[in-house]
Amino acid sequence: MNINADYSQKVVINHHDLPWIESPESGVERRMLERSGDEVAKATSLVRYQPGSRFPIHTHEFGEEIFVLEGILSDETGSYPAGTYIMNPPGSAHAPFSEAGCTLFVKLRHLGPEQVEREVVDTRTAPWLQGMVPGLHVMPLMQQGSGSTLVRWAPQTYFNPHKHFGGEEIFVVDGVFEDEHGRYPAGSWIRSPHMSLHQPFSKEGCTIFVKTGHLLS
Repeated sequence: MNINADYSQKVVINHHDLPWIESPESGVERRMLERSGDEVAKATSLVRYQPGSRFPIHTHEFGEEIFVLEGILSDETGSYPAGTYIMNPPGSAHAPFSEAGCTLFVKLRHLGPEQVEREVVDTRTAPWLQGMVPGLHVMPLMQQGSGSTLVRWAPQTYFNPHKHFGGEEIFVVDGVFEDEHGRYPAGSWIRSPHMSLHQPFSKEGCTIFVKTGHLLS
């Protein structure tokens, strides 16, 4: 199965416009943003756990990134409420479940040998750093290799025109993100190819999950 698997193409999707598709495990559903492969796949998805649902223990051969959007995700290492970022490195294994239900933004099978230690960030309490322009604050998430970052835009914040070597991927967590190409409300996923150009801003304010430099292949 190939869904938006050509990294040379720009893709804009609001996940709320997609259907929930059942996974092999009862009570766990997915909205597929991009996918290369069948049940074992390099993929970016929204994943929803109904209350009491769980996955059996499994190994992530090429790693996993999770951002908890709603509810509480749990596994044998602990429980992770909304706002938690988790990076499970290549070769790691876990048995996730949710007693109360949760919704996750998940990236599978895209990490490499530079990611060796599990990382967990509670973005509700981690510090924000000043960004490159007034009104912009950043929170580094993945610390090993090509990192992921949370970016918070105050209302009426404007950034400079710039290109993205290796491309850029954005998921709008809340608020409304914009650039000269469009307006992207919460739930939007934007993937822009290598050396794409834009001038982003936010009139209302927003928080976005950003990953850059990983779209060359």
